[in-house]
Amino acid sequence: MSRARVLLLNSALGPLDYRVPHGMAVEPGSIVLAPLGPRQLAGVVWEADRMPSDAEVGDNRLRNLVAVYDLPPIAAPLRRLIEWTASYYLAPPAAVLRMALASASALEGGRTVVEYRATGVVPDRLTPQRAQALERIGERQGLIRELAAIADVTDAVIRGLVKTGAIEAVEVAMDAPFLDPDPSFAPPELSADQCTVADSIVEAVEAHRFDPMLLDGVTGSGKTEVYFEAVAAAIRQGRQSLILLPEIALTEPFLKRFEKRFGHLPVAWHSDLRQSQRRRAWRAIATGEAKVVIGARSSLFLPYRNLGLIVVDEAHETSFKQEEGVMYHARDVAVMRGHFEQIPVLLASATPAIETRQMVAAGKYRGLKLPGRYGPAQMPAISIINLTQDVPPKQRWIAPTLVAALQETMEKGEQSLLFLNRRGYAPLTLCRTCGHRFRCPNCTAWMVEHRLMARLACHHCGHVMPPPAACPECHEEDSLVACGPGVERIADEVAAILPDARTAVVTSDTIWSPAKAAEFVNRMEAGEIDVVIGTQLITKGYHFPNLTLVGVVDADLGLSGGDLRAAERSFQQIAQVAGRAGRGAKPGRVFLQTREPQAPVIQALVTGDADSFYEAETDSRREANAPPFGRYAAIIVSSEKQDEAVATARLIGRSAPEVEGMMVFGPAPAPLAMLRGRHRQRLLVHARRALDVQDVIRGWLGALEWPRGVRVAVDVDPYSFM
Repeated sequence: MSRARVLLLNSALGPLDYRVPHGMAVEPGSIVLAPLGPRQLAGVVWEADRMPSDAEVGDNRLRNLVAVYDLPPIAAPLRRLIEWTASYYLAPPAAVLRMALASASALEGGRTVVEYRATGVVPDRLTPQRAQALERIGERQGLIRELAAIADVTDAVIRGLVKTGAIEAVEVAMDAPFLDPDPSFAPPELSADQCTVADSIVEAVEAHRFDPMLLDGVTGSGKTEVYFEAVAAAIRQGRQSLILLPEIALTEPFLKRFEKRFGHLPVAWHSDLRQSQRRRAWRAIATGEAKVVIGARSSLFLPYRNLGLIVVDEAHETSFKQEEGVMYHARDVAVMRGHFEQIPVLLASATPAIETRQMVAAGKYRGLKLPGRYGPAQMPAISIINLTQDVPPKQRWIAPTLVAALQETMEKGEQSLLFLNRRGYAPLTLCRTCGHRFRCPNCTAWMVEHRLMARLACHHCGHVMPPPAACPECHEEDSLVACGPGVERIADEVAAILPDARTAVVTSDTIWSPAKAAEFVNRMEAGEIDVVIGTQLITKGYHFPNLTLVGVVDADLGLSGGDLRAAERSFQQIAQVAGRAGRGAKPGRVFLQTREPQAPVIQALVTGDADSFYEAETDSRREANAPPFGRYAAIIVSSEKQDEAVATARLIGRSAPEVEGMMVFGPAPAPLAMLRGRHRQRLLVHARRALDVQDVIRGWLGALEWPRGVRVAVDVDPYSFM
């Protein structure tokens, strides 16, 4: 071909045409280097009929491509997925392509890189920043900029530590081969139910056909061991498997579990990888060397050479929904990738989303069940603590019944878990003298006190400040008071109740990397922790046989706020955290502290009647024509200038087309009316299921113009309404 259409890694541009120089061979999917003004950008050659260009010019005006990378082309199924994702989620195709070409260094040559690591030497001049850097870096290594980001210091601090000898350079090979997992290394003994389900999934892998399945198994039923058999089948065929996990903190414990089954580690893909690790993983995936990949949602777009199976573990998790950039849902995109690749996709969950359950009911997904726990383990007994009757002491949040259960569990030498989905010490700090409340200067949000780190923090933009000695409004000293509990405050309460208990606070503030997660797991397995106090991070996938007591401090917390999924999320979250109890031979107990014991969610959890709960929730969604029976799309307008945001939102609202089966609500200020210094307005589109709402929105917004400082984002199938 003498002319090539190229999709460049620039979201502001559409595809452009280039001349293919004599002697250069390209094809659709070829990864190329192309000139753009004075710069050179990477891009991918695309079929012209599938990627129309608004900038077509004659052959005499074309610029030459600079080079073709010595890499396998992006295969047709992945190109189709990129097109579908861009169209469905109303995103620039280049922004989706960037996730496929997620390692710039992988495109270039060079087989080694210089990284840096701590030597153990303490410099003579140990400033607070240097001390912080050495503490946070620990045994990790990386480029100078990577270590600076880990330590939350400047590059200059790291370079200074290099000069003192506290950090040393080390040369790292970037293309060392990965060892292949052995499908026959340590096969498990499966129960009859597990064998039936495993055989069904293996048959789909061997058939090389698109087959979306839901593996619905209670917590502790051995879902992982079951789908590992399908992974083993794919390995035997020489094909690749992708296992998606919802949280980076789950990666390291999962890797250990995988290694016990297959003898070698899989290839990991997540945001905590160093540049050298990212390059090595990307190239191994693209060449087919990486047989099994364990990854976060972004790993879904990597250029697998010979993909044979996709597993979405904990498929109900809302963290699979990307909330910025390309606002895709990895669960749904995984199914579409399976469709384009013609391979099976397995969604595994103990508490499947209503959307997934409905696809099974409609016959579009195949349902597989594991109704009981594996081996001698039994589901825990769940009891209600009515906080209006079993009242905690003043300024305490743990009821006497739960206190007694904690004491009894510790006396037995067993472990307990207290769950509260609030990070920090207290969600609000105010002045008892004048009533001043500490609010983030960049967001419509309260500053959360983190007593362990001695700071007030915004959980939306990351703004932090030290707690002042006096109120900034009335200047009264010692007048600041913490309102309500966070996990740190519950940890203080546990320390007062059980002074000999060894506790651990598990949140994204304390478990910020796979290494930290592995350290926590090792301490739990070694019996070095008696009581865990954690947020939703602790609900996902952990298996501790000696953990026999779970206490949910505030079971009502997630039921407010007007979110259409509030009840479903609360049920999923509490059911998942309850499922951490009694996973071994010892029986488990769960206590739910609530002021609404008759709430349907609470009753469903106690009685174990999940089917009735889901049926009622599904019926209410059907009556409201809410997802999955109708469609939502959010339009979010933001600007640093409030008047521009309001004017643009009103313009969009006035211009809304009248379409049968579609209603537009708003504009109105977003619940988070300011986020990261930008004023925000929202509109909500509600449409019937069959309507091509993307096409309507594309034409609607495409006809409008707004100031350059205004951003307009569209969130198709939104999960957050903030």
